[in-house]
Amino acid sequence: MSVKIRLQRHGKKGKPFFHIVVADARARRDGRFIEKLGTYNPITNPATIELDVDAAVKWLNNGAQPTDTARAILSYKGALLKKHLQGGVAKGAFDEAEAERRFNAWLEAKEKAVENKKEGLAKSKADAKQAALEAEAKVNAERLAAKEAQLAEAKAAEEAEAAVSEEPAAEEAAEESAEGGEA
Repeated sequence: MSVKIRLQRHGKKGKPFFHIVVADARARRDGRFIEKLGTYNPITNPATIELDVDAAVKWLNNGAQPTDTARAILSYKGALLKKHLQGGVAKGAFDEAEAERRFNAWLEAKEKAVENKKEGLAKSKADAKQAALEAEAKVNAERLAAKEAQLAEAKAAEEAEAAVSEEPAAEEAAEESAEGGEA
């Protein structure tokens, strides 16, 4: 029986969510499986991966072949490194404690890299939000300046109309007083 470590799709259309499973190679993609090793959510940034590393290493040692995507996930979470270190222990290159120390050091470095990525994403999101707020404030200031200029033009036009209408009235009043003085 050929055994594969592969992804089993769940979730809605356009919003995939995967279970990482050990299954017979002849089983359907979302069909029967032998054991569930974890989950993978590619929607989040960075992708969320929950994996039982020890169980994955056990299945790799038993001969299970991961698919390409599953291999990338196992590598990302350190299952392939742990299998490699166990091979070194079996050959006598170093002892179990040294293998565990190396694996833990790698895990800490990996967690630090993931945290740095999360912080970078949060910072870029905050910077983008700040830039959008500044752009919006600039647009609002330009809008207010344009409205004030329009109001000033309207007021100037009203004053010009009032001055123009007062001049003929003053001329008519002068003519009436001139006519009234002649009579």
